[in-house]
Amino acid sequence: MGEEVKLFRSWSSPFALRIVWALEIKGIEYEAVFEDVSNKSPLLLQYNPVHKKIPILVHNGRPIVESFVILEYIDETWKQAPLLPEDPYERAMARFWAKFGEDKCFDTNLERVYQARERAGGSHGCSHGEPQVPRKRIGYVDLTLGWLANLVSIFEEIVGLKIVDEEKFPLLYSWMQDFAEAPIISTRFIPLYDHIVMNILSQFQV
Repeated sequence: MGEEVKLFRSWSSPFALRIVWALEIKGIEYEAVFEDVSNKSPLLLQYNPVHKKIPILVHNGRPIVESFVILEYIDETWKQAPLLPEDPYERAMARFWAKFGEDKCFDTNLERVYQARERAGGSHGCSHGEPQVPRKRIGYVDLTLGWLANLVSIFEEIVGLKIVDEEKFPLLYSWMQDFAEAPIISTRFIPLYDHIVMNILSQFQV
């Protein structure tokens, strides 16, 4: 009997998008269960009674919650296309910089967010040299920060302002462009973009 993998998510959750990318990179077939976060289903509450939120990965009937935890579970369960390096020290550093980037994602000094990815990226975040992102392979740190490459461009179009300027934040801008252009990533951007823009613009229609 084959494995049963379900992902409880919403169309707008950047945290769930991390899991979508990881499953796609690993080549894992799964069923997406879209939740209305304003009207949570009994299954969502059953699978995550503590936080009552998405994403939730259900593997053969067993739920795993919290996106960082889910990413590591996926990497440990399906060994192909590893997201984290084998070396324990490098794994620890990847976890550290992913957490640092998460904590600083709203820092006014956006370059610090890129520095977190770059310090991990050479040997941890984008590892093993396979060119899914140009010259580098998508790794754990990239997935934890990848939502920036999706949502920042959306907010820029909505508000009409450049949040991540190429001249002001050259490293962050370059990484966001490379990440967003990877086929396995970019094909998951478009539906999220359309949903968010249409949803927000509809609020201003008379």
